[in-house]
Amino acid sequence: MRAEGGDENLGWLHARGLLASLAFTTIAFLAYRYSPHTVRLRGTTHGILPVSGEQLLVCVYWLYVITLLAYYRWTTSTEPARALLAIRALLRLARSPLRAARDGLPQAERLGLLITLLKMFFAPLMLLSLHGAVGSVLNNGLALARLAPASPDELFYAFNAYGFTFLYQLILLVDVGLFTFGYLVEHPSLRNGIRSVDATLVGWIAAIACYPPFNGITVKILGGNVNDFPQFLNPIVHLLINGMILALMVIYASASVALKWKASNLTHRGIVAEGPYRYVRHPAYVSKNIAWWLATLPAVSVAATQSWWAVFLIIGSSAGWASLYVLRALTEEDHLRSVDQDYDRYCDVVRYRFIPGVY
Repeated sequence: MRAEGGDENLGWLHARGLLASLAFTTIAFLAYRYSPHTVRLRGTTHGILPVSGEQLLVCVYWLYVITLLAYYRWTTSTEPARALLAIRALLRLARSPLRAARDGLPQAERLGLLITLLKMFFAPLMLLSLHGAVGSVLNNGLALARLAPASPDELFYAFNAYGFTFLYQLILLVDVGLFTFGYLVEHPSLRNGIRSVDATLVGWIAAIACYPPFNGITVKILGGNVNDFPQFLNPIVHLLINGMILALMVIYASASVALKWKASNLTHRGIVAEGPYRYVRHPAYVSKNIAWWLATLPAVSVAATQSWWAVFLIIGSSAGWASLYVLRALTEEDHLRSVDQDYDRYCDVVRYRFIPGVY
């Protein structure tokens, strides 16, 4: 849809786009600032950081508002803003819900609504997660520097006290940083424009079930209070297993590095066949789940001294989470295939979803 009637109509189109964008941005900001489900994410300053997660959210909100004002002041685009298309979609749903359900929304309006909802949910969440990762990396890094371990015993203590968490959070920092940028910024020069968003209920449920606050419900259903840093009595086994977990998380983050500015959930932004995506189609899901399976070993060992039922519950919980990620992979593939033939061509080259030579 293009603006008609000269500069006056174009100015009105930009004004409405600005108002719609400000409205959705403000709703997302208020939801994350005042929701009781995000208290843990936004409340801490992580010691060394000068601002809390909440203060960072406020700063980024106003920076985003200023950016929107500047963009709509100087843009020459004749296309309606996605936020404006989302408003039109919501109005259409409100006026004629049965007709909209029967006939569907116009493609542009549906895409505008889905992109807007996606960014409203994920962008603030990733920003708060990024704040937490930065704080943890700095705190544990400074603690390691103060220790200055020299002997093997001191090195082992440093790894247990601060080293593992420092490395783990540093790896997550890379992943979350790329996803935060991916949700906040789209630009033709980055080639990260969103072509499509998964419109299926199953796809959305499978994705958001892994993120706050919905992952709390998932934990109640599947269980899953697994310690990211499992403890083993044998120091060699302890270092070996946790070293394997860190290596798997490096693979996990390398998948995000391969995606670069395209990193985001539920979207088609172009097919990536670099990094670990040259070998399997879902390297991040595989590496994360194997790391979680390794992290359950101490709990399985303790449960084995109690009853087989206790072992079954722990293994069943891990299997449940793995199944959820399999579902995410399958829904993502269905979505990518529904857009164009690019993903099928990629699958012809990379045949295996999870394990090279197996499946």
